[in-house]
Amino acid sequence: MATILMFIMIGLLLLGFPMMIPLTTAAVVGFVMMFDGFGQMGTFIQQMMAGIRPASLIAVPMFILAADIMTRGHSADRLINMVMAFIGHIKGGLAISTATSCTLFGAVSGSTQATVVAVGSPLRPKMLKAGYSDSFTLALIINASDIAFLIPPSIGMIIYGVISETSIAELFIAGIGPGLLILVLFSLYCLYYAHRHRVPTEPRASWSVRARSVRDALWPLFFPVIIVGGIYGGIFSPTEAAAVCVLYAFVLEFLIFRSLRLPDIYRIAKSTGLITAVVFILVAVGNGFSWIISFAQIPQTILEAVGISQAGPVGVLIAICVAFFIACMFVDPIVVILVLTPIFAPAIQATGLDPVLVGVLITLQVAIGSATPPFGCDIFTAIAIFRRPYMEVIRGTPPFIFILVVAAGLIIAFPQIALFLRDLAFAE
Repeated sequence: MATILMFIMIGLLLLGFPMMIPLTTAAVVGFVMMFDGFGQMGTFIQQMMAGIRPASLIAVPMFILAADIMTRGHSADRLINMVMAFIGHIKGGLAISTATSCTLFGAVSGSTQATVVAVGSPLRPKMLKAGYSDSFTLALIINASDIAFLIPPSIGMIIYGVISETSIAELFIAGIGPGLLILVLFSLYCLYYAHRHRVPTEPRASWSVRARSVRDALWPLFFPVIIVGGIYGGIFSPTEAAAVCVLYAFVLEFLIFRSLRLPDIYRIAKSTGLITAVVFILVAVGNGFSWIISFAQIPQTILEAVGISQAGPVGVLIAICVAFFIACMFVDPIVVILVLTPIFAPAIQATGLDPVLVGVLITLQVAIGSATPPFGCDIFTAIAIFRRPYMEVIRGTPPFIFILVVAAGLIIAFPQIALFLRDLAFAE
C-alpha cells in the first residue's frame, strides 16, 4: 500500500496539482484500500478534524497575521537600517547585514516567505550596487531567511510540536542556539566571499546615525523580547504570545508608526486568511494520512526494511536528517513534517532521543530543503518576488547548503548547541 500511495502523490505532483490535492487523494485511497470502501469515511473525517483541534495551532494564524502587518509596515526597514548602521562598513558588511536582518526579522515574524520579501526587497538592490553577484545575493537571502524556521516564533516548530506532542515553548527556546550558529557560519562565508571578490566596503555610519537607528528600531526589537521573554518568564504560553504579538504589531504599525491605515486591514486579513486556510487544510489531511499509515503499520515496516529500528541514536538522527532534507527538496515543508514525523516516531521512542533535539534537527532539515533545488519552496518565492530565472536563483546555493549541512552535523555531535538554553530555561 505504501508504494501505491507514494506513486499517487508523486504522479499528481508531477501533473502540477497543488500539494493539498495529492495528499488528500493519497489519504482517501489509502482509507478505501484499508476499509474496503467509503462506508466508514466518517472515521477519517474525525481524524482530520482531530488534527486541527489542538489549541496550540491557534498560534499559527496569529503569527502569520503579525508577520503580514509588519511586512507591510515599517518594522523591517527599521531593523535593517539599525543593522546596516553598525556593521555595514566592515568587509562583507552588507552581506552580513542581510543575514543578520533576516535573522532579526525571522525572530519577529517566524515566516521565511515574509522574511524574503521584507529583507530581500530593500537589500538586494544595495548588494548588487555594491558589487555582489546576483546569484550570491539571491542565495544568501533565501538561505538566511530560512533561519526564521529556527529562531522563535517558528511555524514549523508549532506544527512539529502538535504532531509529536512536544512542548512548543521548549522547542522555541532550543531553536535559538542553532539559529545563531548558522548566522555566524553565514557571516564567516560572507566575509570570505567579500575578500575573495574584492567587494568594496560601505561608508562608516556616525555614532549619531547609529543612535538614531537604534532608537527607530527599538519598538520592533520588543517582538523577540515579548515572545522569548514572555514564554521564558512564564508570563504566557506560545499561543498567548502569538496573540500579544498581533496586538503589538497592530499598535506599532497603525498607531505609533502610522505606516498603515484602517482600509489596509481588509487586505491583510484576506492574505492571512488564505495562507491560514491552506496551512490548516494541509494539517487536517496530513493528520488523517498519518493515522492511516500508522493504522496500516507502514512506519514499522519501512523502519524495519531499512534497518533503522536496530540503529543507535546517532544513526536514527542521521536517517531523520537525510529523509527530511530529501523530502523538502520536493514537497511543502509542513506536509513533510506531518507525514514523516509519525513514521520516525517509533525509532525515536525506542532509542530514547530527546524529542526537542529531534524537533530542532527536523526544523533545520526543513529549512535546508526549502532552499534546495529542484523544488524548494523558497526558491520559487524568490523567483516570484525578484523575477529572476530559476537557474540564476539556484546557482549560488551550494555553499550555503553545505554550511547548513555542517551545522546539522555539529548539532548531532554537540546536542547542547540546541539543548543548553532549553535546559537552562526549564531546569527544575
